[in-house]
Amino acid sequence: MSAIHPTAIVEVGAELGADIRIGPYCHVGPHVVLGDGVELLSHVVVAGSTRIGPRTRIFPFASIGHQPQDLKYKGEESRLEIGADNLIREYVTMNPGTTGGGMLTKVGDGCLFMASAHVAHDCQIGNRVIMANNVALGGHIVIGEYAFLGGQAAVHQFVRIGQNAMIGGLTGVERDVIPYGMVIGDRARLTGLNIVGLQRRGFTRDEIQALRTAYQMIFGEELGTLVSRVDEVAERFPDVRPVQDVIDFIRADSSRGLVQAKTANGG
Repeated sequence: MSAIHPTAIVEVGAELGADIRIGPYCHVGPHVVLGDGVELLSHVVVAGSTRIGPRTRIFPFASIGHQPQDLKYKGEESRLEIGADNLIREYVTMNPGTTGGGMLTKVGDGCLFMASAHVAHDCQIGNRVIMANNVALGGHIVIGEYAFLGGQAAVHQFVRIGQNAMIGGLTGVERDVIPYGMVIGDRARLTGLNIVGLQRRGFTRDEIQALRTAYQMIFGEELGTLVSRVDEVAERFPDVRPVQDVIDFIRADSSRGLVQAKTANGG
């Protein structure tokens, strides 16, 4: 049975699933769709053309679906889609898309957005992503599944962060981060692979060792071009899926370039 607090405002046109819980002083706009079991604890505002998937919980003072912080935005009917089983903590902000980014911001399933995290317009967030407190995403960012972003990390617009990557706290990310990579620094540098994450996800010893070797071949050697090193790794490990994930990521089109490994002399 749904429960809507008498101080909450649910505007005409909003679509509510079964077993919805809307707490005190929430405001749900007329174009919002809430899936079954969604809970808005209190003082939550959900606006715009926003769809929230089943069993997602949103904590006080979150602002979801208000217009993008983009001066080019002219009021177009863009969308925000949030998947199932997400936890969206206090003061989180999420904005819909824009004409320049496909009109859609999309969040997957099972993510955790800690207090004051920001998801800007046209971002595409995969499943099981964790964004710690005060993480700030610029527009048009793509984040792969199971990525972890530490507290107060800031990511430049159009950056890609690969699946299972780990971004250290207070890190500024200006370039793409390979899948399974671990980066840290005021301007992010690769420090290795997210081995703990790989082990927790159940990757085999052989897969992890192949990734270690591939990483060293691509980022630890200075012989040949990056393209030639990537080609060599692709030929050596044609059947190792996580290695091929890295190869595909590097070969994909991007406007930002790659975060590189920190060298022995600190460069």
